[in-house]
Amino acid sequence: MSRALSRVLPGRRSRSPVLDPAGHPAEGPVLVIRPRRVFLVAWVCAVAIVAIFVVIAVLLRTSDTGVYFRLADQVAMVLLGLLFAGGILLLARPRVRADARGIEVRNVAAPRWVPWDLVRAVSFPDGASWARLDLPDFEYLPVLAVQAVDGQRAAEAMRQLRALHTATQRRPTPPDPAPPGNEHGPPEART
Repeated sequence: MSRALSRVLPGRRSRSPVLDPAGHPAEGPVLVIRPRRVFLVAWVCAVAIVAIFVVIAVLLRTSDTGVYFRLADQVAMVLLGLLFAGGILLLARPRVRADARGIEVRNVAAPRWVPWDLVRAVSFPDGASWARLDLPDFEYLPVLAVQAVDGQRAAEAMRQLRALHTATQRRPTPPDPAPPGNEHGPPEART
């Protein structure tokens, strides 16, 4: 299986990743999806930006522009290049981790965990650049880890996510436990 679409083996409970905010370990195998093309392009662009800013910093002192550049200016140019490269590398962060209980979507910033029972569908609208999770009340959560530019890898990721979503929808839900002090069930059951 490829690096971008990988599964954690279910037998490793001691090191299973935590997905939900409550800190429970993953339930069953974990599907991990990352974009490939955006990841590669982001790293190439980040390295190029740093290289360009380093060259500019080196050439600052040797150019005759009428302005006197000092060592602090050169260091500032390199730091500025590193800052821009770090901003570009944020595009390489998208990731999806999903198990039988829910799905964790990390786009650019913080991850968001959504239980499968809140997900109405895993869709990839026509003309869209990335997939999305359809949520209640006509809301949706973009999934930047599954992007159209990845082609066949994105199609395989969608198949796996939809299969996991479908499998969790068919699973019977356990009945809610009786509230404390009401061990005999609902009032209509007591006669």
